[in-house]
Amino acid sequence: MWLQQRLKGLPGLLSSSWARRLLCLLGLLVLLLWFASSGARRAAGGLHLPSWARSEPGAAEPSACLEAATRAWRGLRDRGEAVPLGPGVPALVANGFLALDASNNRLWVTPGEREPAVTPDFVPFVQLRPLNVVAEAGEAVLLLREGLLRRVRCLQLGTPGSGPAAGVPGPASASGLSAGSGRDCVLLQEDFLAHRGRPHVYLQRIQLNNPTERVAALQTVGPTAGPVPKSFTSTLEKVGDHQFLLYSGRSTPLPSGLVHLVVVTSKKLVNRLQVAPKTQLDETVLWVVHISGPIHPQVLKSKGAKELKALQDLARKEMLELLEMPASELLQNHQYLWAQLFSPGVEMKRITDAHTPSGLTVNLTLYYMLSCSPAPLLSPSLSHREREQMEATLNYEDHCFSGHATMHAENLWPGQLSSVQQILQLADLWKLTLQKRGCKGLVKVGAPGILQGMVLSFGGLQFTENHLQFQADPEVLHNSYALHGIRYKNDHINLAVLVDAEGKPYLHVSLESRGQPVKIYACEAGCLHDPVELTSEPGGHTFSVMVTQPITPLLYISTDLTHLQDLRHTLHLKAILAHDEHMAQQDPGLPFLFWFSVASLITLFHLFLFKLIYNEYCGPGAKPLFRSKARLSGKAVLGPQEQAADGGRSEFLMMGEPVETWVGKQCGEVLPSSQLLTSYIEKEDPSV
Repeated sequence: MWLQQRLKGLPGLLSSSWARRLLCLLGLLVLLLWFASSGARRAAGGLHLPSWARSEPGAAEPSACLEAATRAWRGLRDRGEAVPLGPGVPALVANGFLALDASNNRLWVTPGEREPAVTPDFVPFVQLRPLNVVAEAGEAVLLLREGLLRRVRCLQLGTPGSGPAAGVPGPASASGLSAGSGRDCVLLQEDFLAHRGRPHVYLQRIQLNNPTERVAALQTVGPTAGPVPKSFTSTLEKVGDHQFLLYSGRSTPLPSGLVHLVVVTSKKLVNRLQVAPKTQLDETVLWVVHISGPIHPQVLKSKGAKELKALQDLARKEMLELLEMPASELLQNHQYLWAQLFSPGVEMKRITDAHTPSGLTVNLTLYYMLSCSPAPLLSPSLSHREREQMEATLNYEDHCFSGHATMHAENLWPGQLSSVQQILQLADLWKLTLQKRGCKGLVKVGAPGILQGMVLSFGGLQFTENHLQFQADPEVLHNSYALHGIRYKNDHINLAVLVDAEGKPYLHVSLESRGQPVKIYACEAGCLHDPVELTSEPGGHTFSVMVTQPITPLLYISTDLTHLQDLRHTLHLKAILAHDEHMAQQDPGLPFLFWFSVASLITLFHLFLFKLIYNEYCGPGAKPLFRSKARLSGKAVLGPQEQAADGGRSEFLMMGEPVETWVGKQCGEVLPSSQLLTSYIEKEDPSV
């Protein structure tokens, strides 16, 4: 009965507008919930959810493997020691004689110091093509402190019988594991480098870790397995237990018509690399490259064979020497020499403007310049006498670096480089700049001297006959940075520009003793205070930033104490100010645009005010400035007869005072406005 009554009242309930709206809203919510649940059901069917969310194997395996393999790179990236490859970061590995682009698989060879780089028609690296792989993830990074490029690839193997590796015998055929097993990720790591101590050698290290139950197979494609380049011929050389390939050819003719003979020896590598289940592979492929000087085509016919044989003999000899060495020893030697070479540098701590290069840009530029510069001082074939001469040149207090600092020279510290050719051009520009700024001796030494000159130029440091001076512009000291490993005598000096809690810059100097200790002293601008002896204490020494008039260097460092004490008497300064006082004098206050805006606003305000006053008193419909006495009601005014009877005593009132007020003052009493004029007339002329 109750339900029947409610059903009978339902049409009446739905007749109201609010009930219909509520019913439509509930229906819309039901539809939205149904669509959302159906979408979740479709996703659960395996279309969109990652494998880890379905507890089923899938394509997320390689990415998870890659994340674990590259986790150690995060700290290196934060310290600016590792740079992921991408736009603006060419994959260059070089040693001053050889330059290799690992991404495009190209080779450059520099025949001489002042000769342009030659590009032989030769594929430098071995390409690895995984077999029977269903998914892959990879990443590559430049390790700046190790001088190499590392590429990591995570491979997910497919089901046996579905790829070229199906015919390979082994436990994989009997395991029958599904394609998505969590144990199917194979880690492939490749290291590409041009050896720092051996200018004619470059290598590729291949490491494969196979934790799966199957055989992992890689097909090798490159100069040792693929077709021979058109401009090169190859022969298989066998010496004892060693086998290697010998490639002979010539470079592309230069615009002048000259050509170079090129000889490459390469360790022989099989066409297919196979790694058994639960095992690892570590293979290092070596190359040796020798090139002749420029040869005229006519001379090539008569003397080409003799020149080519000499190059082949050199390449054979060095290859046999390398094959006798453990590959791990060769790699460790390169890493040690590169770390020793890269010990000086620039560290960016705080950047407050857009024109200062970032720490990543600085480190990447230093890496590229070291890669493109030869280092004869590190060569094992260097004689003892030649080594002493180069060491003396490197430690000589030349007049490097003269001129202003290069910190804000964007063409010397570019944010992006698109190709290896641009890097080679940048290296030539740096060498030319250093030579023109008093660093010829450092450039002659090679990579260590060029790095020294770049560090000096960044902060504006200059060697003179008696001291090392820091002549940075006082107006750019709001950036914090540190210069490491500056050679001075037998020691290394570290100089940092830091900012305290109040925003005031100061200098921090520390010393690293190398060999026999030498006393080194320092004093700030003007040497107003006694010089301080620098020691190798961990805390170092701090100096306040003083600015002289006229401007002189901010810091002096010397081994001659008397020389620094005499400087205060020979600089002839007008004043010595603290940095904040100097900046206060240089700062003109608020910018011109601010004062121009304020003056414009004041002028516009007065013009607007003048316009209001003009429209009020002089514009159309304006009230007269003076008017005669009149009744407030406006019903009667003094006509000509009343004015004559008044005897000329009527006066005009100023508009600034209301008529009622003026009349009330004259009558001496406060009356209603309708009686003001009558009362005033009676007071003035009782006869009215």
